[in-house]
Amino acid sequence: MELPLYMRRTELDPDPELGAFRDEQGVARVRTPFGAEAWLVTRHADVRAVLGDAERFAIARRGITELPGAPKLTAEQLAETRAGNLLATDPPEHTRLRRMLTGEFTLRRMRRLEPRITRIVEDHLDAMERAGSPADLVPAFALPIPSLVICELLGVPYDDREGFQHRTGRMLDMSIPVPERVALQLESRAYMAELVARNRAEPGEELLGMLVREHGDDLTDPELIGIGSLLLLAGHETTSNMLSLGTLALLRHPEQLELLRKEPERIDAAVEELLRWLSIVHSGTFKITTTEVELGGHTIGPGEIVACALPAANRDPALLPGAHLLDITRGEPGHVAFGHGVHHCLGAPLARMEMRIAFPALLRRFPDLRVTDREPQFRSFHIVYGLTSLEVAW
Repeated sequence: MELPLYMRRTELDPDPELGAFRDEQGVARVRTPFGAEAWLVTRHADVRAVLGDAERFAIARRGITELPGAPKLTAEQLAETRAGNLLATDPPEHTRLRRMLTGEFTLRRMRRLEPRITRIVEDHLDAMERAGSPADLVPAFALPIPSLVICELLGVPYDDREGFQHRTGRMLDMSIPVPERVALQLESRAYMAELVARNRAEPGEELLGMLVREHGDDLTDPELIGIGSLLLLAGHETTSNMLSLGTLALLRHPEQLELLRKEPERIDAAVEELLRWLSIVHSGTFKITTTEVELGGHTIGPGEIVACALPAANRDPALLPGAHLLDITRGEPGHVAFGHGVHHCLGAPLARMEMRIAFPALLRRFPDLRVTDREPQFRSFHIVYGLTSLEVAW
């Protein structure tokens, strides 16, 4: 399978061809991996225009279950797989669902989690130190910390993590045959259905229990299953890959690493710069035009698929000078790593907090941290870019 241009990377960088596409064309028709044609949008201003306009650029509802080769599902089954999935709905339905969740993801609520996240990070650093150098940072640190945090937030048993990590990792891998990915999605929904039923019977104190207690009459079971499934997947996949890739990025830029060590107060700016520079979500959800639109000098008719290349947009020279360089002194330059508009990532405050705690703690604990001679293993075919292995020593 050939990767589409917007997913191609050269380790930590987008493929040079993607940058050339942005600089020379900006917007053009391309073929998706599944044979359909789409308009690829690569410049920062154009990407923000698409993501910020949910009326003219609606969600293109083409999940795994609707891809070529997927087993046939009934209309009712398809509707159930979309229910509660914030990434598959537009306003006003999206607004209704998001309003019920927003309170749980405010910065104030996230700060209540800070002591617990700090403890989780320190516990994993203790375990790494006991096991000794070298260590694979992905299974030892980057993956378990966000998994444990999202399990505690949602009310998912942490003992189940191997199961959901396996399922989501393969669901997001575009090299896996579509029928298997559909089966894994249905397995994930069946797993979440059990947790929802348990919380319907006896609501806990965590997010799923709160939703049942406060909004149980307004949310159907399929909606609760969809919300829980999306938060579980997004809550560990994205942050874990930012922790591993972000660590590698800093280790490969020793002057930036040294600056962060000397001036730890720069951590917030460093997190934003790593988010921008790495852009681990290649494109986000595809859009479909609802009317004729003008974009990047092109007239695009209604019913056309639009894909946004987030790594290209975040390294657009029009966004900031030297955008191809990693520079933790920049602060927050208006990146689109978390998306933009009504679908801006709900969990962004949580992800930022986890990184703000985890990166400095790792660097403090292991001041001589370095990458070993064993090559990092990148996840090239995944919808969320990242690493499967990063061996470090100290």
